Amino acid sequence: MPYDRDKAREVFESSTDFTVGLEEEFGLLDPETLSLVNRFEELSEAAARDDVLGGSVAGELIASEIEIRSGRGEDFADALERQRERRRRLFALAHDLGMSLGATGLHPWSRWQDQRIIDTPHYRLVEETLKYVAWRNNTFSVHVHVGINGPDRAVAVCDALRPVLPTLLAASANSAFSEGVFTGLHSTRSEIFTRMFPRCGVPDHFGGFDAYADYVDLLFKVNSIVEHTQIWWSIRPHLSFGTVELRVMDAQGRADESSALLALATACIAQAALDYDVGRLAEPLPPRLIEENFWRAIRYGLSGELIDLERGESIPARARLEQLVDWVQPVAEELGAASWLAIPERNAAERQMARHEEGASMEEIFAEQVRAGERVGG
Repeated sequence: MPYDRDKAREVFESSTDFTVGLEEEFGLLDPETLSLVNRFEELSEAAARDDVLGGSVAGELIASEIEIRSGRGEDFADALERQRERRRRLFALAHDLGMSLGATGLHPWSRWQDQRIIDTPHYRLVEETLKYVAWRNNTFSVHVHVGINGPDRAVAVCDALRPVLPTLLAASANSAFSEGVFTGLHSTRSEIFTRMFPRCGVPDHFGGFDAYADYVDLLFKVNSIVEHTQIWWSIRPHLSFGTVELRVMDAQGRADESSALLALATACIAQAALDYDVGRLAEPLPPRLIEENFWRAIRYGLSGELIDLERGESIPARARLEQLVDWVQPVAEELGAASWLAIPERNAAERQMARHEEGASMEEIFAEQVRAGERVGG
């Protein structure tokens, strides 16, 4: 993806505040065994012939994965309406082709060695650049793009949301199994993805667009990257779209739970922009403190505690999530996202762990999640 510093600045200067784009990733499954199957091209070609899905699906590294995109919505409500219709159609199309779709942060047992990298210029480049890191990354997530007017403002939003990332990760945790074993982690996806990929996880605090662009310029100059999207942080300014992209959350099998998380993430970005406008942003925190909470979210999810970094004491992760929902409530109303904000009694990882403790097998637990996803809106 070509990069030009001045054009990137212009993209943000012309961006419209709080437009929304949603992205969800799904594994392609054999409907009988629920193992991953390398059939992306078949499903993608069929989707291209659909009046609604055409142009709305994309590959995401491996041939056993597909991404569905809402396109640009004028606000969250508009984007979600588009996304849910596309999601329903994709589930129906997959069924017609003899496939199931499922979404957890990782497939519980399918081996990464059995997944094929799709043959596109972008992913050939990713594979050539990263080798084992790319092969090993069979992960699934949800992303949200929110339009932010102003390049310095967009970077300030990314800066401001660094401490929020662990809470969003804890809320979304959905990957307690990997490679056929119970890992004891709530988000094994995050441990694999953010600890293996370069330029990933919690970003630095930059303070403004020029500092961020200097960093991107350096990476191009020394041939560390050839596309600006090779910066895979959990939140980043997207230099082609004029958006802030939040990409920290595990994929969700159930449409209602995915919608709730995407609503919260959208509102967090918008609220941070509004706080910037009135000079209400907090002083930057050192990465080591945010990383401590990031690990807690990976390990314990919503069942654990996060550090209140202002008071220097631990609080339940659910209490921190409640604080986050309260913070974004006003702007969520404006964006058509408020009705989706929710504190789950149990998130997906907690349900997986509870069933594991009851003696259910990994296969039974995953099958229950896939079937629930098919029932709740697909």
